[in-house]
This record gives sequence, C-alpha cells and structure tokens, in this order.
Amino acid sequence: MIGALSRWLGALCAACCCFSVFAQSTTPIRLIVPFNPGGGSDLFARLVVPGLTEILGQPVIVENRPGAGGIIGADYVVKSPPDGRTLLVSDSSAYSISPSLYPALPYAAKDLIPVADLGRFANVLVVSASSPFNKLEEVIKAARNDPGKLTIASAGNGSSPHLTAEKFQIDAKIKLVHVPYKGSGPAISDTLGGQVDMVFTGLPSVIEYLKAGKLRAIAIASAERSPYAPEVPTMSEAGVPGFESLISQGLFAPAGTPAEIVIKLNGAVNQFMNSKEMAARLQQLKVVPTSYSPRQYQDWLAGQSVAWASLIRQASIKIE
Repeated sequence: MIGALSRWLGALCAACCCFSVFAQSTTPIRLIVPFNPGGGSDLFARLVVPGLTEILGQPVIVENRPGAGGIIGADYVVKSPPDGRTLLVSDSSAYSISPSLYPALPYAAKDLIPVADLGRFANVLVVSASSPFNKLEEVIKAARNDPGKLTIASAGNGSSPHLTAEKFQIDAKIKLVHVPYKGSGPAISDTLGGQVDMVFTGLPSVIEYLKAGKLRAIAIASAERSPYAPEVPTMSEAGVPGFESLISQGLFAPAGTPAEIVIKLNGAVNQFMNSKEMAARLQQLKVVPTSYSPRQYQDWLAGQSVAWASLIRQASIKIE
C-alpha cells in the first residue's frame, strides 16, 4: 500500500514538474508537420501558431519533416520527449489509417495521444466541368457498363481519398482504375485537365474551383449536406446508402505526455479556433471547429480506425 502510494506521488510530482517547466520555459514548442509546406496539415499548423503563442505565452514554430507518406514526421514525434514541446500536426490518417495499412510501421496508434481536433471536413467526389457526368448514378452506370475504364485520382496510396475511392467501388459494386498522385494538388489539376475522370478530395481543396465552374461536385461523403455547398447531395442521397468519409486535421503528442499538458494544449487550441478572429478564416476554409476534448477526439479516431481497418482488410489493400 505504502509502495503504491509512493509510486503514485512520484508520478504526480514528475507530471507537476514537467507541467511547470512547460508553463515557464521559453524553449519553442515545435509543431511537426510530416508533409511538405503548402498542404492541408501545414496550413492548419501555421493557422494555430499565433493563437497558441498568445494563449500559452510560449514561442511556437512549425517544422516540416516530410517523407514516406507522413510516417517519418510522425515517428520523429513518437520518439521525442513527452514534454509537450514536440507535437504532430497531421491529418487523421497518421492515427486511424497508417497503423492498419503499413505492416512495417515504426509506431502504433497507442504511441500518439490525440490532443485536439483542428478541423474536420468531408471528402467530395468531383469531375471536370467538361465531364459528361452530372449525377452519381451516371458515374455508377457507366462504370458498370464498362468495368475498369473510368479513372479516379487520389492524393496518394494509403491516403484518405484513396481509401474513400476503394470504399466507393465496394459499396457501389463497380470497378475503377485508381491513379495515385503525390498530393491532392496534382490530382485535382489532372482532374481539371481531364487526364483523369474524377477525384475524391477534401471539400476545402476544391471549393473555389466549384464556385468558378471549373469543377463539378457529384456527391459529398458526409452524413448531411455541407453548409458551404448545400446544392451538393450526400453520397447516401445520391444512391450509396450510409457512405461517409471525413478528414480531420489534428494535434497529437507523444505517449507519456502528462495529462495536465494535454489538457492545457487542448484548451488553448479550442479557445483560439472558436474565437471571433478565427471565424472568418475558418469560414473561408469551409471548416467548422469541433471543440472536442482529448477523450472525445480519441473516441472519434478510434471509431475511424475500426472502420478503415475493416475496409483495408475487405479491399485487400497492401502498401509496403
């Protein structure tokens, strides 16, 4: 009993000391982005820097460590000291997809602590303005009539858009040709140019093209229509019941980071993301903040992990 109490007091003291250092040190907090500058994760990391700097009273910097589809940067954070000063900003695939997809992944989901949901949006299926397709049923009919002819782009093998395309083929009972790119930008560009027939991608990535009439949205993979594109039907409405595919940009910490630090970071992120000064920027990005607690975010990601792991097995997706 005394030994257990001593261990508990020791752990509590260590956590308090770590929290004290976190609160007072001028050492920068590093937000590690496991992708190149200019992508979605990089955008959200730089978006929260001013707010975290002000609220925490700490210098905050962004550091890009791209490679291996985000694995290099995520592994770097996992192996960093759990003191709240080296954090990961990545889409939710680092936590909910990669551990099931890569057999030789150097870390597991349990090695990352979900801290805060920075923003969530749905994947949307789009075609070029010159495409003959206007409705999802037309895409499905054409694919069934000529299996393996239509092409669908993605941001890369193992990405959320890639798995969304695989899910679409299974649920709609069709066969498409997957064309992976290195990032959503090139995939969208070739869809615009007609080199590929369609692409699944996050709504914020194509909203301006949709408004300009350069791309046409066929259906959105959310439970309800987006307030930013209310004219676009959901996949369920368009003929594929129960179809949903969401992307989250999140903040993660290494396992072992004291709960006090995780809670403080979560509070700072939610305070800034829900502030008046962020409202216009988030509306421009077509993102609605969730204000999730760390536990709520972890529970949501756990559900995503189960769903994607099931799809990966069902579609026999293997990426070495």
